[in-house]
Amino acid sequence: MKMTFPHLGNTYISIKPMLNELGIECVIPPFNNKRALELGTRHVPEMACLPLKINIGNYIQAYELGADTILMAGGCGPCRFGYYCEMHREILRDAGYNMEIITLEFANGNFNRLASVVHRLTGSTALLKVPSLVGQIAKTARRVDELEMLSFKIRARELEHGAVDRFYRDFREKALKVTSFKEISNLLDETGELMRSIKQDQKSAPLRVGIVGEIYTGIDQFASFNIQEKLGTLGVEVDRKVTVSNWIIEHIVKKSLHLHRDMAYAEAAKPWLGAMIGGHAQETIGNTVLYASNNYDGVIQIFPFSCMPEIVAESILPDIERELGIPVLTLIIDEMTGEAGYLTRVEAFIDMLESRRKNQKYEGGWSLSWN
Repeated sequence: MKMTFPHLGNTYISIKPMLNELGIECVIPPFNNKRALELGTRHVPEMACLPLKINIGNYIQAYELGADTILMAGGCGPCRFGYYCEMHREILRDAGYNMEIITLEFANGNFNRLASVVHRLTGSTALLKVPSLVGQIAKTARRVDELEMLSFKIRARELEHGAVDRFYRDFREKALKVTSFKEISNLLDETGELMRSIKQDQKSAPLRVGIVGEIYTGIDQFASFNIQEKLGTLGVEVDRKVTVSNWIIEHIVKKSLHLHRDMAYAEAAKPWLGAMIGGHAQETIGNTVLYASNNYDGVIQIFPFSCMPEIVAESILPDIERELGIPVLTLIIDEMTGEAGYLTRVEAFIDMLESRRKNQKYEGGWSLSWN
């Protein structure tokens, strides 16, 4: 068995050592790229969302590298992610790729299905490793996200242009080669020290922009045209609350163990969206409100074309703009999105935020939900 999985930002950094611990050979597909998108677009229905298309491209590229089995997470609720496993299975079969798909379901926060999958793949002895592995995955994912957040902070202030990008790119490449959680931990320590050694402009007061929206396009560099890195090169400090570690810790681990979860976003969203309607719509609304209350300069919403939860959130955001006075830019992405036009919108938005900061006579909200 040679197992692969879809790319989602830095999730591979936690998944690879997990599979190694279980004695399963791992095939990591190439980082998301134009060919993966083209392959997926060729086989996936036109109106399917961008993440599904890239996922199919991931699997085909991994198949070419020898993978015969796919591991992916399941889901429930209105978001179409819950149907991905069946859609992947049907699409790959019709396209002639004979790959088995194993889905980790966490419906109702139940780890029993995870245990049954581990037993099926590795035998009963590996079941004893599950609690430890879950803890290591959560810890590693949290540390990787913390490193990324550190890069957002330093990139906006670095005196040597491109220093953060160089160290961060090197970290992601090296993470492909390490085999254990211990090695990843050492690599994280090393990269963190390198980043903190970068000389910064301590007097700078960069614009602060929050990123909200659907998790895949928010987290994955290729899917978002590296928007968070490019904002940093424009001198903007970025923040993003929806992360891989947040999803693992809050929505899987804590929910399964019935621990208190951080639901600040849900409380903040109540006046505008008082229920979970699928995907990350409620997080989008709640985190926008929280960014406004923390005096952020603006918010950028990113989501794939046809994502229904985010379309609902998009319709609510203009009210938050007006009532709380925080500018919001909405970016909708699919395989036809042109990078030049996309970045022009982002740059124009940042120019507006800079002018707004300088002009203390600003009154009311801005309506900049450009599609």
